[in-house]
Amino acid sequence: MTIERQNPPSLHPTPGYHHVTTVDARRTVHLAGQCPLSLDGQVVPGDVLAQVDQVVANTEAALAHAGATSEDVVRTVIYVATSDQPTLAAVWERFVNSPIAAAFTTASTLVGVACLGYRGQLVELDVTAALT
Repeated sequence: MTIERQNPPSLHPTPGYHHVTTVDARRTVHLAGQCPLSLDGQVVPGDVLAQVDQVVANTEAALAHAGATSEDVVRTVIYVATSDQPTLAAVWERFVNSPIAAAFTTASTLVGVACLGYRGQLVELDVTAALT
């Protein structure tokens, strides 16, 4: 399988992700939105960065279950319950320095939203991976 990550010269530079990701794959993996929930189904205590850490752990587990790694990720969307740009930047930095950092070198979107599904939830990650 080949994953090509590109930044067209007619588009602005990016802070690590790529504008265009193309893949020749036989199988795609679509994860449900990965939430900051512990095994007992509760939102983990702490701030947004503690929640990012749980989302990272949950994403690693879900990818592994599908036989994939963060290197196989071709698209991510990060949802953060905030309109505060510094908080969005801190979440991005936490993800791109996490054990699944490779997932964010591909086509990626970071979105501030009004609310997420669980009471107290501040972050959620949508992931698509491609496998041969």
